[in-house]
Amino acid sequence: MPMRWNNMDKARAYRRLRRSEKLPNLAEVLNAERMESWVIPGGGGLDYYYGASLLTPEIIDNLQALANEQQLVRKYLAMVKGEKFNTGENRRVLHHLTRGNVNGRARDENGFNIGKFYRDEYHRISQFVKQVYRSKVQTSWGLPFDNAVQIGIGGSDLGPRALALALQGSCEQKFPCHFVSNVDPHDVLQVRQQIDPSRTLVILVTKSGTTQETLANHRLLNRWIKHHLSPDADVSYHTVAITSQTSPLVNSKDVRIPFYIDDNIGGRFSSTSAVGALVLSLAYGPQVFEEILAGAHEADMAAREKDIRKNAALMDAMIGVYNRNILGMPATAILPYAQSLARFPAHLQQLDMESNGKSVNRFGEPVNYPTGPIIFGEPGTNGQHSFYQLLHQGTDIIPLQFIGFRQPPREFEPEADGMENYIKLNANLAAQIIAFAKGRKHENANKNFNGGRPSTILVGDKLTPRALGALLAHYENKIMFQGFCWNINSFDQEGVQLGKILTDSVLAGTAEDETLKTCAKILGIDQLGTSG
Repeated sequence: MPMRWNNMDKARAYRRLRRSEKLPNLAEVLNAERMESWVIPGGGGLDYYYGASLLTPEIIDNLQALANEQQLVRKYLAMVKGEKFNTGENRRVLHHLTRGNVNGRARDENGFNIGKFYRDEYHRISQFVKQVYRSKVQTSWGLPFDNAVQIGIGGSDLGPRALALALQGSCEQKFPCHFVSNVDPHDVLQVRQQIDPSRTLVILVTKSGTTQETLANHRLLNRWIKHHLSPDADVSYHTVAITSQTSPLVNSKDVRIPFYIDDNIGGRFSSTSAVGALVLSLAYGPQVFEEILAGAHEADMAAREKDIRKNAALMDAMIGVYNRNILGMPATAILPYAQSLARFPAHLQQLDMESNGKSVNRFGEPVNYPTGPIIFGEPGTNGQHSFYQLLHQGTDIIPLQFIGFRQPPREFEPEADGMENYIKLNANLAAQIIAFAKGRKHENANKNFNGGRPSTILVGDKLTPRALGALLAHYENKIMFQGFCWNINSFDQEGVQLGKILTDSVLAGTAEDETLKTCAKILGIDQLGTSG
């Protein structure tokens, strides 16, 4: 049977879903048996519970039929084997090959073994990290490095930064690592206060080698290093690059060593590539990074299952499609009850909204239905004292995706009494699931909770590196499945390009739009050709 690329509204199952039975009353149907039994293993020790969703067995059957009609799992397998799924850039999509021997013999059109390329880069990175630990990689004046700063933006920052922060709770940090992303100079200035310029290793991450903000931040940090050392200091010894093999950084005199990311991996899907490998291996050791890869691989393999009731990422994706396209819910809240995951919602915000924020299909034709939702979130219990008011009693119903762990990542010292706090954290999480679903009737309308607010939860025993890898891959696969279902290209991001072009014209003094010139003038910019 040939691959089909039809818009979702052409599917028979989609039309049945639009005519499907009346929604269940969550307050009535959500009982202990449903909450406990509506669960799917997701890899890496994670379980996906969906009993508090607005589903019935009939709706699940129709979601299964829709997934089958849109050939979601088949397309996933074809993508992993190397078929070109990024139609906008005429590229493959191969981030899955970075974290397991999913298809170790996958080759490009020139016969190049792509899987081996990724493993070879990991080996180079692992050897480099070990040399840094042993002080065999040094500055030009013979000092060992004692910290690193990763400079990148978007996918070159959000994912690795979120993972680095998440690992702090469970792993011993071997090497302090910092991150710079915003072109606002205060981002560099804040990091400068924490580092020794004579011992800082700079990791410059830009696949193209031309990312404006990243190169500007690199120049700013280099000027500071030279100012504190010597105008003649060879700061190239401070910099390694993560870039593509076609990038101008490969042969740059400003880079000590280039490590490579393949053109077939998009930035937001690059955390398990060299983009995350070097900084996370430096910070926590190559073995920890291998555990992340192992957990992600487990989730990738679980996503191959065709039965929606046995495939956590597929069920999550189809619940999201149902909430968005059948129930008309415009947003999704990501709510991790783990402070270590404080930056994970920000990473998922880019991963989801940059991938599926599209209004045309794979062939450039308009779609007649909503696609990617608005993504936002904060860790619990902070969010409870922030935006949960709207989630509980606002006029829009927003689906909720909770993340929780049965045990803290490390055992607390008895005198610290941390376990009592952790029990309170999870008590809050359990209470929120039920409060959103069942609500509370009250004669005072201001204190009435209608309930019927759906949620799902990913639960693990501990936030280990393996669980973290599985969590990352779960969401990557969920977003991939949704893009296939909507028949859009989840792997390009033309939406970021227009602003870049106009910015370059302002900096180069070539802007022609008078309103743009006026906006620049209001912000104190005269067109003086300041790019470079």
